[in-house]
Amino acid sequence: MKFPRPKSLNGLILVGFCLVALPLLIAIMWALVNLDRLAEQSEQLIVTGITAAEDNRLLSEQVASLERVARQYIVLRNEDSLVLLQQDAAGLEKHIKKMAPLAEKANADSSARSILLSARRVVRKLAEEELSEAANEEVVAEFAVLRQRVTRLSLTLSNHIELELNRLQESTRHAKQVSAWQTAALVPGTIILVLFFTLLVARPIRQIDRAIAQLGKSGFSKPIDVQGPSDLERLGRQLEWLRLRLLELAQEKNRFLRHMSHELKTPLANIREGTELLLDGTVGELAQPQREVTDILRLNGLKLQQLIENLLSFSAWQSKNEVLTLSDFPLRALVIAAAKAQRLALKAAKIQLKLDVEDIVITADRDKMRTVLDNLLSNSVKFTPTDGIVTIRAKSTPASFMLEFADTGPGIPHDETPRIFEAFFQGTQEQGGHIAGTGIGLSVVLECIQAHDGSVELVNTDEFSGAHFQIHIPQKREAANQWIAANA
Repeated sequence: MKFPRPKSLNGLILVGFCLVALPLLIAIMWALVNLDRLAEQSEQLIVTGITAAEDNRLLSEQVASLERVARQYIVLRNEDSLVLLQQDAAGLEKHIKKMAPLAEKANADSSARSILLSARRVVRKLAEEELSEAANEEVVAEFAVLRQRVTRLSLTLSNHIELELNRLQESTRHAKQVSAWQTAALVPGTIILVLFFTLLVARPIRQIDRAIAQLGKSGFSKPIDVQGPSDLERLGRQLEWLRLRLLELAQEKNRFLRHMSHELKTPLANIREGTELLLDGTVGELAQPQREVTDILRLNGLKLQQLIENLLSFSAWQSKNEVLTLSDFPLRALVIAAAKAQRLALKAAKIQLKLDVEDIVITADRDKMRTVLDNLLSNSVKFTPTDGIVTIRAKSTPASFMLEFADTGPGIPHDETPRIFEAFFQGTQEQGGHIAGTGIGLSVVLECIQAHDGSVELVNTDEFSGAHFQIHIPQKREAANQWIAANA
């Protein structure tokens, strides 16, 4: 099942931002609403507490005033005192009615009503024309009960305020806990959403990055498929078009190299055959100067043939249509044959060749190994100065054999080392000979060695002043057993 998603990268980023920000906004809004509610409750509680305290104070003062006027009326029994008594009672009644909503919330309406009834009863008794001494004492005693009821009402209201304060504190603690749980849930949730959308964006970008790296390494065989937002998929389709175009150009280049190489081989074969006939004396004995010129022609013909062979090998490996033909053969004999083919070039440059090759039998493609030897030896001859030394060493190891080529030339500059195995790369060092190289000799060597699952590298040692190449080619188990038996 394919979930609907934004088609563009900007849309995906916008949706991701909204989904990440939405829970945070909801949490913030919830916190603001709770904070506003708690602030409102706190304000109401403060107002209620202040009002209750003020009402309790006024109620106590009114009861005290009512008692004072009542005692005065008992003594004086005049109309003015009675009027004051009735006014204080009316004020007390009015104040109790004002306190009724708060008393009702505190479940103290019965206490307020009892205070009101007691005050009315006192006024009603005192309003009678004549009271006995015992009746006067009852009226005075009634005020003690009235004060107790006022005290009880004040305590009830205070307890109600304290209870509301406790509830407010509990609500505050609950809001804090909820906020903490929301934060604890939002942090991993936000991280998961960020990672999810990062993967959605990063995956096609990684695919594009791999595709560009693949094209940079001339990897044109693997199709480019980018999945993600539409604009990145469109970029992937453009890269796929570029891959197909580069593949087509590479194939055209390889076809051109193969055709040109084959076309060059035919006249070159005739030139070589003619020089061999001249050197063999088939058309007559040559004088010494003529033989020297013919040797030069033969030597340069061999160089041209090697260049053409390199072009053919490079083209074949690029098109991946050449396979190895493995066989067992003595390595020393192959090295000597390659050295003999270069004897004229070595003699002309006055270069000494040192061979330190063990008499071992290897399993490899004989023609490809001959190509490796010819290219490396030709390279050494090119860059080794007059009276220099070229060294070839070979020895077996438990699971492979190692081949070394070293010379006393100027070596390879450090900044050119990473590119020496690139096709058509030619360094800044001057080459010897009259025929310039194509720059594919070392790339052909690398491909031949890699076809054997081996490795070739340029090593730095104090033993040789020039370039020093080291080759390792693995051998089958029988060769390894042979080495172990020979060294037991």
